[in-house]
Amino acid sequence: MIWVIGLLLTLFVLDALRLRGRLAALKVLPATADSPSGQPFELRTAPNVTVSDETRAAACAHAEANGLTVVDLVPGDLSTRAALGLVQLVDTAAYRDDRFTQGRTAEHAFVATADVLERAGGNATDGLSFVRQAMSLKHYACKSTDLAVAPGLSAVTTDSAARMAVLREVMGGGATAVLIGQPILLGLLVWAVLAEPVWGAVLWAVYHLQPLVALSGSAIKPPDLLLTTVLRAPLDLLDWGRLVSVRSSKPPADPVEERRPKYAQLMEKGLDPFFEPRRDTCPICASTELDLCLKVSDLFQYKPGHFRLDRCRGCAHVFQNPRLTVEGLNFYYGDFYDGLGEAGLEAIFAYSADPYLVRARMMEGIGVPTKWLDVGTGHGHFCCAARDVWPDTTFDGLDLSESIEEAQRRRWVDNGFRGLFPELADEHRGAYDVVSMSHYLEHTREPAEELAAASKVLAPGGHLLIEVPDPDCRTGRLFGRFWLPWFQPQHQHFLSVKNLERLFAEHGFEAGTWHRGEAHQPVDLLFAAMIAFGLLSPKPKLPWQPRPTVWRRIMHGVVWTVGTPMCLLAWGLDQALAPLMRRPGRSNTYRVLARRTA
Repeated sequence: MIWVIGLLLTLFVLDALRLRGRLAALKVLPATADSPSGQPFELRTAPNVTVSDETRAAACAHAEANGLTVVDLVPGDLSTRAALGLVQLVDTAAYRDDRFTQGRTAEHAFVATADVLERAGGNATDGLSFVRQAMSLKHYACKSTDLAVAPGLSAVTTDSAARMAVLREVMGGGATAVLIGQPILLGLLVWAVLAEPVWGAVLWAVYHLQPLVALSGSAIKPPDLLLTTVLRAPLDLLDWGRLVSVRSSKPPADPVEERRPKYAQLMEKGLDPFFEPRRDTCPICASTELDLCLKVSDLFQYKPGHFRLDRCRGCAHVFQNPRLTVEGLNFYYGDFYDGLGEAGLEAIFAYSADPYLVRARMMEGIGVPTKWLDVGTGHGHFCCAARDVWPDTTFDGLDLSESIEEAQRRRWVDNGFRGLFPELADEHRGAYDVVSMSHYLEHTREPAEELAAASKVLAPGGHLLIEVPDPDCRTGRLFGRFWLPWFQPQHQHFLSVKNLERLFAEHGFEAGTWHRGEAHQPVDLLFAAMIAFGLLSPKPKLPWQPRPTVWRRIMHGVVWTVGTPMCLLAWGLDQALAPLMRRPGRSNTYRVLARRTA
Protein backbone atom coordinates (compact mmCIF):
# COMPACT_ATOMS: atom_id res chain seq x y z
CA MET A 1 0.00 0.00 0.00
CA ILE A 2 1.60 3.17 -1.26
CA TRP A 3 0.02 5.33 1.44
CA VAL A 4 1.88 3.40 4.16
CA ILE A 5 5.18 4.05 2.38
CA GLY A 6 4.24 7.71 2.00
CA LEU A 7 3.45 7.96 5.70
CA LEU A 8 6.79 6.36 6.64
CA LEU A 9 8.65 8.68 4.25
CA THR A 10 7.03 11.70 5.86
CA LEU A 11 7.83 10.46 9.37
CA PHE A 12 11.48 9.74 8.48
CA VAL A 13 12.00 13.19 6.96
CA LEU A 14 10.29 15.04 9.81
CA ASP A 15 12.19 13.00 12.38
CA ALA A 16 15.53 13.75 10.72
CA LEU A 17 14.77 17.48 10.72
CA ARG A 18 13.60 17.34 14.34
CA LEU A 19 16.83 15.62 15.41
CA ARG A 20 18.90 18.08 13.38
CA GLY A 21 17.25 20.97 15.21
CA ARG A 22 17.92 19.39 18.59
CA LEU A 23 21.56 18.74 17.74
CA ALA A 24 21.97 22.33 16.58
CA ALA A 25 20.60 23.58 19.92
CA LEU A 26 23.28 21.76 21.93
CA LYS A 27 25.69 24.17 23.61
CA VAL A 28 29.44 23.71 23.08
CA LEU A 29 32.11 24.24 25.74
CA PRO A 30 34.50 27.14 25.12
CA ALA A 31 37.86 26.26 23.59
CA THR A 32 39.76 27.84 26.48
CA ALA A 33 38.66 28.91 29.91
CA ASP A 34 39.97 30.28 33.19
CA SER A 35 39.16 28.60 36.46
CA PRO A 36 35.75 29.63 37.79
CA SER A 37 35.76 32.26 40.52
CA GLY A 38 32.48 31.27 42.17
CA GLN A 39 31.38 28.07 43.89
CA PRO A 40 33.55 25.04 43.10
CA PHE A 41 32.36 22.24 40.83
CA GLU A 42 33.08 18.57 41.19
CA LEU A 43 33.76 16.29 38.23
CA ARG A 44 32.23 12.82 38.10
CA THR A 45 33.05 10.29 35.38
CA ALA A 46 31.78 6.93 34.22
CA PRO A 47 34.21 3.98 34.28
CA ASN A 48 37.09 4.22 31.77
CA VAL A 49 36.29 7.84 30.91
CA THR A 50 39.15 10.34 31.10
CA VAL A 51 38.52 14.09 31.21
CA SER A 52 41.45 16.42 30.59
CA ASP A 53 42.17 19.38 32.83
CA GLU A 54 41.34 21.70 29.93
CA THR A 55 37.91 20.10 29.39
CA ARG A 56 37.17 20.17 33.10
CA ALA A 57 38.07 23.88 33.32
CA ALA A 58 35.94 24.64 30.25
CA ALA A 59 32.97 22.78 31.71
CA CYS A 60 33.21 24.65 35.02
CA ALA A 61 33.59 27.99 33.25
CA HIS A 62 30.60 27.21 31.01
CA ALA A 63 28.51 26.34 34.06
CA GLU A 64 29.44 29.53 35.90
CA ALA A 65 28.96 31.77 32.87
CA ASN A 66 25.48 30.35 32.21
CA GLY A 67 24.20 30.09 35.79
CA LEU A 68 24.27 26.31 35.78
CA THR A 69 24.91 23.98 38.68
CA VAL A 70 25.02 20.77 36.60
CA VAL A 71 26.50 20.26 33.13
CA ASP A 72 26.37 16.84 31.51
CA LEU A 73 29.24 16.44 29.04
CA VAL A 74 28.59 15.04 25.58
CA PRO A 75 31.72 13.66 23.88
CA GLY A 76 32.57 15.41 20.62
CA ASP A 77 33.10 12.05 18.91
CA LEU A 78 30.01 10.29 20.27
CA SER A 79 28.91 7.44 18.00
CA THR A 80 26.08 7.98 15.55
CA ARG A 81 23.79 5.58 17.39
CA ALA A 82 24.46 7.19 20.77
CA ALA A 83 24.12 10.75 19.46
CA LEU A 84 20.79 10.07 17.79
CA GLY A 85 19.58 8.13 20.82
CA LEU A 86 20.41 11.05 23.11
CA VAL A 87 18.55 13.71 21.10
CA GLN A 88 15.60 11.38 20.54
CA LEU A 89 15.08 11.67 24.30
CA VAL A 90 16.15 15.27 24.95
CA ASP A 91 14.55 18.42 23.62
CA THR A 92 17.82 20.27 23.96
CA ALA A 93 16.33 23.75 23.46
CA ALA A 94 13.78 23.31 26.27
CA TYR A 95 15.68 20.93 28.57
CA ARG A 96 17.10 23.49 30.97
CA ASP A 97 13.89 25.46 31.58
CA ASP A 98 11.55 22.45 31.80
CA ARG A 99 11.31 21.90 35.55
CA PHE A 100 9.82 18.41 35.33
CA THR A 101 11.45 16.78 32.33
CA GLN A 102 13.27 13.51 32.96
CA GLY A 103 16.98 13.96 33.59
CA ARG A 104 19.16 12.66 30.76
CA THR A 105 22.84 11.95 30.29
CA ALA A 106 25.36 11.15 27.58
CA GLU A 107 26.71 8.54 30.06
CA HIS A 108 30.28 9.84 30.22
CA ALA A 109 30.88 12.70 32.66
CA PHE A 110 29.33 15.70 34.37
CA VAL A 111 30.32 18.60 36.59
CA ALA A 112 28.06 19.63 39.46
CA THR A 113 28.23 21.75 42.59
CA ALA A 114 28.88 20.03 45.89
CA ASP A 115 25.50 21.21 47.18
CA VAL A 116 23.58 19.47 44.38
CA LEU A 117 25.61 16.27 44.77
CA GLU A 118 25.05 16.23 48.53
CA ARG A 119 21.29 16.63 48.20
CA ALA A 120 21.04 14.05 45.41
CA GLY A 121 23.08 11.50 47.34
CA GLY A 122 24.31 8.26 45.86
CA ASN A 123 27.78 7.18 44.83
CA ALA A 124 28.48 5.83 41.35
CA THR A 125 30.48 2.60 41.47
CA ASP A 126 29.82 1.36 37.94
CA GLY A 127 28.37 2.51 34.64
CA LEU A 128 24.76 1.86 35.60
CA SER A 129 24.95 3.67 38.93
CA PHE A 130 26.67 6.58 37.17
CA VAL A 131 23.72 6.83 34.76
CA ARG A 132 21.26 6.74 37.66
CA GLN A 133 23.10 9.50 39.48
CA ALA A 134 23.51 11.66 36.40
CA MET A 135 19.81 11.36 35.51
CA SER A 136 18.71 12.16 39.06
CA LEU A 137 20.51 15.51 39.21
CA LYS A 138 17.84 17.28 37.16
CA HIS A 139 15.44 16.93 40.12
CA TYR A 140 17.87 18.71 42.43
CA ALA A 141 18.78 21.47 39.99
CA CYS A 142 15.60 21.59 37.92
CA LYS A 143 16.31 24.95 36.22
CA SER A 144 20.10 24.95 36.30
CA THR A 145 20.93 21.65 34.56
CA ASP A 146 21.96 21.38 30.92
CA LEU A 147 23.99 19.36 28.45
CA ALA A 148 27.01 20.61 26.51
CA VAL A 149 29.27 19.15 23.86
CA ALA A 150 32.87 18.73 25.02
CA PRO A 151 34.98 18.55 21.83
CA GLY A 152 38.01 17.37 23.79
CA LEU A 153 36.19 14.49 25.50
CA SER A 154 36.59 11.11 23.82
CA ALA A 155 33.73 8.62 23.80
CA VAL A 156 34.13 5.13 25.23
CA THR A 157 32.26 2.03 24.14
CA THR A 158 30.41 -0.39 26.40
CA ASP A 159 29.44 -4.01 25.90
CA SER A 160 25.92 -5.15 25.03
CA ALA A 161 25.13 -6.32 28.57
CA ALA A 162 25.95 -2.89 30.01
CA ARG A 163 23.97 -1.17 27.25
CA MET A 164 20.97 -3.38 27.93
CA ALA A 165 21.09 -2.51 31.62
CA VAL A 166 21.24 1.21 30.77
CA LEU A 167 18.36 0.84 28.30
CA ARG A 168 16.19 -0.66 31.04
CA GLU A 169 17.17 2.15 33.40
CA VAL A 170 16.55 4.95 30.93
CA MET A 171 13.42 3.62 29.24
CA GLY A 172 11.85 1.62 32.07
CA GLY A 173 8.89 -0.35 30.70
CA GLY A 174 9.52 1.24 27.30
CA ALA A 175 12.67 -0.86 26.84
CA THR A 176 10.57 -3.79 25.65
CA ALA A 177 8.77 -1.58 23.13
CA VAL A 178 12.14 -0.41 21.77
CA LEU A 179 13.32 -3.98 21.32
CA ILE A 180 10.07 -5.04 19.66
CA GLY A 181 9.86 -1.93 17.49
CA GLN A 182 13.28 -2.25 15.83
CA PRO A 183 12.65 -5.54 13.94
CA ILE A 184 9.13 -4.37 13.06
CA LEU A 185 10.57 -1.22 11.47
CA LEU A 186 13.19 -3.17 9.53
CA GLY A 187 10.50 -5.61 8.44
CA LEU A 188 8.42 -2.72 7.08
CA LEU A 189 11.40 -1.54 5.06
CA VAL A 190 11.83 -4.99 3.49
CA TRP A 191 8.09 -5.23 2.82
CA ALA A 192 8.12 -1.80 1.16
CA VAL A 193 10.86 -2.85 -1.29
CA LEU A 194 9.05 -6.08 -2.16
CA ALA A 195 5.64 -4.42 -2.51
CA GLU A 196 6.68 -1.23 -4.33
CA PRO A 197 10.29 -1.57 -5.55
CA VAL A 198 10.76 2.05 -6.63
CA TRP A 199 9.11 3.78 -3.69
CA GLY A 200 10.47 1.12 -1.36
CA ALA A 201 14.00 1.94 -2.54
CA VAL A 202 13.31 5.64 -1.91
CA LEU A 203 12.08 4.82 1.59
CA TRP A 204 15.17 2.68 2.22
CA ALA A 205 17.45 5.51 1.03
CA VAL A 206 15.73 8.11 3.23
CA TYR A 207 16.08 5.81 6.24
CA HIS A 208 19.82 5.45 5.59
CA LEU A 209 20.27 9.19 5.02
CA GLN A 210 18.56 10.17 8.30
CA PRO A 211 21.78 10.16 10.40
CA LEU A 212 23.66 12.18 7.79
CA VAL A 213 20.91 14.79 7.59
CA ALA A 214 20.65 15.03 11.38
CA LEU A 215 24.34 15.11 12.26
CA SER A 216 26.07 16.89 9.40
CA GLY A 217 27.31 20.27 10.55
CA SER A 218 26.57 19.60 14.22
CA ALA A 219 29.06 19.94 17.08
CA ILE A 220 29.15 16.13 17.42
CA LYS A 221 31.42 14.48 14.84
CA PRO A 222 30.77 10.71 14.94
CA PRO A 223 33.67 8.77 13.40
CA ASP A 224 31.20 6.15 12.15
CA LEU A 225 28.75 8.56 10.48
CA LEU A 226 29.51 7.60 6.85
CA LEU A 227 29.64 3.89 7.66
CA THR A 228 26.28 4.12 9.42
CA THR A 229 24.79 6.05 6.53
CA VAL A 230 25.77 3.33 4.06
CA LEU A 231 25.06 0.26 6.24
CA ARG A 232 22.42 1.53 8.68
CA ALA A 233 19.85 -1.27 8.31
CA PRO A 234 22.25 -4.23 8.68
CA LEU A 235 24.07 -2.45 11.54
CA ASP A 236 20.74 -1.83 13.29
CA LEU A 237 19.85 -5.49 12.92
CA LEU A 238 23.24 -6.58 14.27
CA ASP A 239 22.96 -4.19 17.21
CA TRP A 240 19.43 -5.41 17.97
CA GLY A 241 20.63 -9.02 17.94
CA ARG A 242 23.37 -8.24 20.44
CA LEU A 243 20.92 -6.57 22.79
CA VAL A 244 18.36 -9.35 22.55
CA SER A 245 21.04 -11.93 23.28
CA VAL A 246 21.56 -10.43 26.77
CA ARG A 247 17.95 -9.51 27.43
CA SER A 248 17.36 -12.64 29.50
CA SER A 249 19.90 -11.61 32.13
CA LYS A 250 18.01 -10.68 35.30
CA PRO A 251 18.73 -7.71 37.55
CA PRO A 252 20.37 -8.60 40.86
CA ALA A 253 17.23 -7.93 42.90
CA ASP A 254 13.56 -8.28 42.04
CA PRO A 255 11.55 -5.66 43.99
CA VAL A 256 8.30 -7.55 43.42
CA GLU A 257 9.61 -10.77 44.92
CA GLU A 258 11.21 -8.85 47.78
CA ARG A 259 7.76 -7.52 48.74
CA ARG A 260 5.85 -10.82 48.64
CA PRO A 261 6.54 -11.79 52.28
CA LYS A 262 5.45 -8.35 53.47
CA TYR A 263 2.09 -8.52 51.67
CA ALA A 264 1.53 -12.14 52.67
CA GLN A 265 1.91 -11.07 56.31
CA LEU A 266 -0.42 -8.09 55.89
CA MET A 267 -3.15 -10.28 54.40
CA GLU A 268 -2.81 -13.29 56.71
CA LYS A 269 -5.76 -12.11 58.85
CA GLY A 270 -7.94 -11.44 55.83
CA LEU A 271 -9.34 -8.08 54.79
CA ASP A 272 -11.59 -7.33 57.79
CA PRO A 273 -8.93 -5.28 59.65
CA PHE A 274 -8.81 -2.94 56.65
CA PHE A 275 -12.43 -1.75 56.97
CA GLU A 276 -14.34 0.14 59.66
CA PRO A 277 -17.92 -0.79 60.54
CA ARG A 278 -20.41 0.51 58.01
CA ARG A 279 -22.04 3.80 59.03
CA ASP A 280 -25.76 4.46 58.61
CA THR A 281 -25.74 8.27 58.49
CA CYS A 282 -24.41 10.80 55.99
CA PRO A 283 -21.23 12.54 57.23
CA ILE A 284 -22.46 15.87 55.80
CA CYS A 285 -26.13 16.13 56.77
CA ALA A 286 -26.62 13.09 59.08
CA SER A 287 -29.46 11.73 56.94
CA THR A 288 -30.12 7.98 57.26
CA GLU A 289 -31.40 7.69 53.68
CA LEU A 290 -28.41 6.17 51.90
CA ASP A 291 -28.43 4.45 48.51
CA LEU A 292 -25.78 2.42 46.75
CA CYS A 293 -23.89 4.57 44.24
CA LEU A 294 -21.15 2.17 43.14
CA LYS A 295 -19.54 -1.07 44.18
CA VAL A 296 -16.15 -1.75 42.67
CA SER A 297 -12.85 -3.57 43.12
CA ASP A 298 -9.37 -2.04 43.03
CA LEU A 299 -8.99 -1.25 39.31
CA PHE A 300 -5.58 0.40 39.63
CA GLN A 301 -3.36 -1.86 41.75
CA TYR A 302 -5.61 -4.94 41.66
CA LYS A 303 -5.28 -5.47 45.38
CA PRO A 304 -7.98 -7.72 46.90
CA GLY A 305 -11.22 -6.30 48.26
CA HIS A 306 -14.42 -4.57 47.16
CA PHE A 307 -15.39 -0.99 47.95
CA ARG A 308 -18.78 0.61 48.22
CA LEU A 309 -19.75 4.22 47.58
CA ASP A 310 -23.05 5.41 49.04
CA ARG A 311 -25.05 8.46 47.97
CA CYS A 312 -27.13 10.42 50.49
CA ARG A 313 -30.68 11.12 49.36
CA GLY A 314 -30.79 14.23 51.53
CA CYS A 315 -27.74 16.19 50.30
CA ALA A 316 -26.46 13.92 47.47
CA HIS A 317 -23.07 13.48 49.17
CA VAL A 318 -21.14 10.45 47.87
CA PHE A 319 -18.76 8.74 50.28
CA GLN A 320 -16.93 5.46 50.87
CA ASN A 321 -18.96 3.23 53.19
CA PRO A 322 -17.54 1.37 54.99
CA ARG A 323 -14.42 3.46 54.88
CA LEU A 324 -10.91 2.14 55.28
CA THR A 325 -9.18 1.95 58.63
CA VAL A 326 -5.74 3.52 59.03
CA GLU A 327 -4.33 0.01 58.57
CA GLY A 328 -6.38 -0.34 55.40
CA LEU A 329 -5.17 3.00 54.09
CA ASN A 330 -1.58 1.92 54.63
CA PHE A 331 -2.24 -1.35 52.80
CA TYR A 332 -4.01 0.12 49.77
CA TYR A 333 -1.72 3.15 49.47
CA GLY A 334 1.37 0.94 49.72
CA ASP A 335 3.52 0.90 46.56
CA PHE A 336 1.24 3.37 44.79
CA TYR A 337 2.95 6.70 45.44
CA ASP A 338 6.20 5.13 46.56
CA GLY A 339 8.03 1.85 46.03
CA LEU A 340 6.85 -0.01 42.93
CA GLY A 341 4.58 2.80 41.80
CA GLU A 342 6.82 5.79 42.47
CA ALA A 343 8.42 6.09 39.03
CA GLY A 344 5.10 5.82 37.19
CA LEU A 345 3.36 8.38 39.40
CA GLU A 346 6.33 10.71 39.15
CA ALA A 347 5.96 10.62 35.37
CA ILE A 348 2.23 11.41 35.61
CA PHE A 349 2.71 14.32 38.03
CA ALA A 350 5.56 15.67 35.91
CA TYR A 351 3.71 15.32 32.59
CA SER A 352 2.99 19.04 32.33
CA ALA A 353 3.37 22.12 34.49
CA ASP A 354 0.27 23.74 32.97
CA PRO A 355 -2.31 22.49 35.53
CA TYR A 356 -0.12 23.72 38.39
CA LEU A 357 0.34 27.13 36.76
CA VAL A 358 -3.41 27.56 36.26
CA ARG A 359 -3.99 26.93 39.96
CA ALA A 360 -1.22 29.31 40.98
CA ARG A 361 -2.60 32.08 38.77
CA MET A 362 -5.94 32.08 40.57
CA MET A 363 -4.36 34.55 43.00
CA GLU A 364 -3.51 37.00 40.24
CA GLY A 365 -5.36 40.28 40.66
CA ILE A 366 -5.96 39.57 44.36
CA GLY A 367 -2.53 40.06 45.88
CA VAL A 368 1.03 38.76 45.96
CA PRO A 369 1.21 35.77 48.31
CA THR A 370 3.90 35.94 50.96
CA LYS A 371 3.63 32.42 52.40
CA TRP A 372 1.78 29.58 50.69
CA LEU A 373 1.13 26.14 52.18
CA ASP A 374 0.35 23.27 49.80
CA VAL A 375 -1.37 20.43 51.66
CA GLY A 376 -0.95 16.92 50.28
CA THR A 377 1.98 18.18 48.26
CA GLY A 378 3.66 14.83 47.52
CA HIS A 379 7.03 15.58 45.96
CA GLY A 380 6.14 19.28 45.67
CA HIS A 381 5.37 19.52 41.95
CA PHE A 382 2.85 22.32 42.48
CA CYS A 383 5.21 24.39 44.62
CA CYS A 384 8.03 23.91 42.15
CA ALA A 385 5.95 25.06 39.16
CA ALA A 386 4.21 27.89 41.03
CA ARG A 387 7.57 29.65 41.53
CA ASP A 388 7.39 30.68 37.89
CA VAL A 389 4.25 32.67 38.75
CA TRP A 390 5.22 33.84 42.25
CA PRO A 391 9.05 33.90 42.41
CA ASP A 392 9.17 35.83 45.71
CA THR A 393 6.68 33.62 47.58
CA THR A 394 7.72 31.12 50.24
CA PHE A 395 6.18 27.76 49.35
CA ASP A 396 5.84 25.21 52.13
CA GLY A 397 4.46 21.70 51.76
CA LEU A 398 2.74 19.21 54.01
CA ASP A 399 2.29 15.51 53.40
CA LEU A 400 1.88 12.30 55.35
CA SER A 401 4.44 10.32 53.38
CA GLU A 402 8.22 10.47 53.13
CA SER A 403 7.82 12.21 49.77
CA ILE A 404 7.83 15.54 51.64
CA GLU A 405 11.40 14.88 52.74
CA GLU A 406 12.40 14.28 49.13
CA ALA A 407 10.61 17.53 48.18
CA GLN A 408 12.84 19.36 50.64
CA ARG A 409 15.98 17.73 49.28
CA ARG A 410 14.98 18.86 45.79
CA ARG A 411 14.19 22.34 47.18
CA TRP A 412 10.83 22.19 45.48
CA VAL A 413 9.42 23.33 48.83
CA ASP A 414 11.05 25.81 51.19
CA ASN A 415 9.86 24.00 54.30
CA GLY A 416 8.33 20.54 54.53
CA PHE A 417 6.08 19.20 57.29
CA ARG A 418 5.24 15.54 57.65
CA GLY A 419 2.03 14.51 59.35
CA LEU A 420 -1.73 14.97 59.40
CA PHE A 421 -2.88 18.50 58.66
CA PRO A 422 -5.45 18.75 61.49
CA GLU A 423 -2.81 17.62 63.99
CA LEU A 424 -0.17 20.12 62.80
CA ALA A 425 -2.43 23.13 62.27
CA ASP A 426 -2.10 24.55 65.80
CA GLU A 427 1.68 24.92 65.31
CA HIS A 428 1.13 27.24 62.33
CA ARG A 429 -1.78 29.43 63.38
CA GLY A 430 -2.17 32.45 61.12
CA ALA A 431 1.15 31.76 59.38
CA TYR A 432 -0.07 31.64 55.77
CA ASP A 433 -1.98 33.87 53.40
CA VAL A 434 -2.75 31.02 50.96
CA VAL A 435 -3.44 27.31 51.52
CA SER A 436 -3.95 24.98 48.56
CA MET A 437 -5.50 21.51 48.52
CA SER A 438 -5.34 20.08 45.00
CA HIS A 439 -6.83 16.61 44.65
CA TYR A 440 -6.33 16.14 48.36
CA LEU A 441 -9.67 16.67 50.07
CA GLU A 442 -11.26 13.61 48.42
CA HIS A 443 -8.55 11.43 49.99
CA THR A 444 -9.18 12.59 53.56
CA ARG A 445 -11.16 10.82 56.24
CA GLU A 446 -12.89 13.96 57.58
CA PRO A 447 -13.05 16.86 55.08
CA ALA A 448 -14.61 19.17 57.68
CA GLU A 449 -11.55 18.76 59.91
CA GLU A 450 -9.28 19.67 57.01
CA LEU A 451 -11.21 22.91 56.41
CA ALA A 452 -11.05 23.70 60.12
CA ALA A 453 -7.28 23.21 59.98
CA ALA A 454 -7.05 25.51 56.95
CA SER A 455 -8.97 28.18 58.84
CA LYS A 456 -6.44 27.95 61.69
CA VAL A 457 -3.30 28.33 59.60
CA LEU A 458 -4.65 31.13 57.41
CA ALA A 459 -4.32 34.73 58.44
CA PRO A 460 -7.57 36.74 58.44
CA GLY A 461 -8.49 37.46 54.83
CA GLY A 462 -6.29 34.60 53.62
CA HIS A 463 -7.33 32.37 50.74
CA LEU A 464 -8.02 28.66 50.39
CA LEU A 465 -7.63 27.02 46.97
CA ILE A 466 -9.35 23.65 46.47
CA GLU A 467 -9.49 21.39 43.42
CA VAL A 468 -11.48 18.14 43.55
CA PRO A 469 -13.41 15.75 41.28
CA ASP A 470 -16.93 16.93 40.51
CA PRO A 471 -19.46 14.26 41.53
CA ASP A 472 -22.12 16.11 39.53
CA CYS A 473 -20.28 15.22 36.31
CA ARG A 474 -22.63 13.27 34.02
CA THR A 475 -19.72 11.19 32.74
CA GLY A 476 -19.37 9.64 36.19
CA ARG A 477 -22.87 8.21 35.99
CA LEU A 478 -22.43 7.21 32.35
CA PHE A 479 -19.07 5.45 32.76
CA GLY A 480 -19.76 3.89 36.16
CA ARG A 481 -16.72 2.07 37.52
CA PHE A 482 -14.72 3.08 34.44
CA TRP A 483 -14.75 6.77 35.49
CA LEU A 484 -11.28 7.63 36.78
CA PRO A 485 -12.29 10.05 39.59
CA TRP A 486 -14.15 7.32 41.52
CA PHE A 487 -10.61 6.00 42.09
CA GLN A 488 -11.33 3.38 44.71
CA PRO A 489 -10.21 2.73 47.36
CA GLN A 490 -8.30 6.01 47.76
CA HIS A 491 -11.08 8.56 47.27
CA GLN A 492 -13.29 8.59 50.37
CA HIS A 493 -15.46 11.68 49.88
CA PHE A 494 -16.91 13.39 46.80
CA LEU A 495 -17.95 16.92 47.68
CA SER A 496 -20.37 18.60 45.33
CA VAL A 497 -20.24 22.37 44.87
CA LYS A 498 -23.33 22.70 47.06
CA ASN A 499 -21.89 20.62 49.89
CA LEU A 500 -18.51 22.33 49.76
CA GLU A 501 -20.25 25.70 50.08
CA ARG A 502 -22.06 24.30 53.11
CA LEU A 503 -18.73 23.37 54.72
CA PHE A 504 -17.29 26.76 53.81
CA ALA A 505 -20.09 28.49 55.70
CA GLU A 506 -19.51 26.28 58.76
CA HIS A 507 -15.79 27.08 58.89
CA GLY A 508 -15.69 30.79 58.08
CA PHE A 509 -14.98 30.77 54.35
CA GLU A 510 -16.67 32.60 51.50
CA ALA A 511 -16.33 31.21 47.98
CA GLY A 512 -14.98 33.67 45.44
CA THR A 513 -13.78 32.43 42.06
CA TRP A 514 -15.15 29.13 40.74
CA HIS A 515 -13.66 27.15 37.87
CA ARG A 516 -16.22 24.55 36.86
CA GLY A 517 -15.71 23.90 33.17
CA GLU A 518 -12.21 25.45 33.11
CA ALA A 519 -10.88 22.78 35.46
CA HIS A 520 -11.87 19.83 33.26
CA GLN A 521 -9.08 17.32 32.68
CA PRO A 522 -9.47 15.62 29.26
CA VAL A 523 -8.64 12.06 30.32
CA ASP A 524 -12.04 10.37 30.80
CA LEU A 525 -11.98 8.20 27.67
CA LEU A 526 -8.28 7.42 27.98
CA PHE A 527 -8.54 6.10 31.52
CA ALA A 528 -11.82 4.32 30.82
CA ALA A 529 -10.02 2.43 28.06
CA MET A 530 -7.02 1.73 30.29
CA ILE A 531 -9.25 0.46 33.10
CA ALA A 532 -11.18 -1.76 30.68
CA PHE A 533 -8.04 -3.33 29.21
CA GLY A 534 -6.61 -3.64 32.71
CA LEU A 535 -9.66 -5.66 33.72
CA LEU A 536 -9.13 -7.95 30.74
CA SER A 537 -5.51 -8.47 31.66
CA PRO A 538 -4.15 -6.84 34.83
CA LYS A 539 -0.44 -6.33 35.26
CA PRO A 540 0.75 -9.92 35.76
CA LYS A 541 3.57 -9.47 38.24
CA LEU A 542 2.41 -7.96 41.54
CA PRO A 543 3.51 -8.96 45.06
CA TRP A 544 -0.08 -9.17 46.37
CA GLN A 545 -1.18 -11.46 43.54
CA PRO A 546 -0.16 -15.09 42.81
CA ARG A 547 2.94 -15.49 40.68
CA PRO A 548 1.97 -15.16 37.02
CA THR A 549 1.76 -18.17 34.72
CA VAL A 550 3.23 -18.16 31.23
CA TRP A 551 -0.32 -17.95 29.86
CA ARG A 552 -1.07 -14.80 31.88
CA ARG A 553 2.09 -13.16 30.60
CA ILE A 554 1.21 -14.01 27.00
CA MET A 555 -2.36 -12.76 27.44
CA HIS A 556 -1.08 -9.51 28.95
CA GLY A 557 1.14 -8.91 25.95
CA VAL A 558 -1.65 -9.69 23.48
CA VAL A 559 -4.28 -7.56 25.26
CA TRP A 560 -2.03 -4.53 25.55
CA THR A 561 -0.71 -4.87 22.01
CA VAL A 562 -4.31 -4.37 20.92
CA GLY A 563 -5.14 -2.00 23.74
CA THR A 564 -2.33 0.52 23.36
CA PRO A 565 -3.49 1.98 20.00
CA MET A 566 -7.06 1.98 21.32
CA CYS A 567 -5.91 4.00 24.33
CA LEU A 568 -4.12 6.44 22.03
CA LEU A 569 -7.33 6.83 20.03
CA ALA A 570 -9.26 7.44 23.27
CA TRP A 571 -6.74 10.11 24.26
CA GLY A 572 -7.21 11.81 20.89
CA LEU A 573 -10.98 11.80 21.35
CA ASP A 574 -10.57 13.30 24.84
CA GLN A 575 -8.61 16.20 23.37
CA ALA A 576 -11.09 16.70 20.54
CA LEU A 577 -14.10 16.68 22.89
CA ALA A 578 -12.47 18.85 25.57
CA PRO A 579 -14.15 22.12 24.43
CA LEU A 580 -17.56 20.48 24.74
CA MET A 581 -16.76 19.09 28.20
CA ARG A 582 -15.56 22.35 29.73
CA ARG A 583 -18.85 23.37 31.28
CA PRO A 584 -20.65 22.62 34.58
CA GLY A 585 -22.20 19.17 34.65
CA ARG A 586 -19.76 17.84 32.05
CA SER A 587 -16.42 18.76 33.59
CA ASN A 588 -14.89 16.01 35.72
CA THR A 589 -13.20 18.53 38.03
CA TYR A 590 -13.84 21.88 39.66
CA ARG A 591 -11.68 24.29 41.60
CA VAL A 592 -12.54 27.21 43.84
CA LEU A 593 -10.71 30.05 45.57
CA ALA A 594 -12.34 30.95 48.87
CA ARG A 595 -11.50 33.68 51.40
CA ARG A 596 -11.35 33.28 55.15
CA THR A 597 -13.89 35.70 56.58
CA ALA A 598 -13.82 34.71 60.24
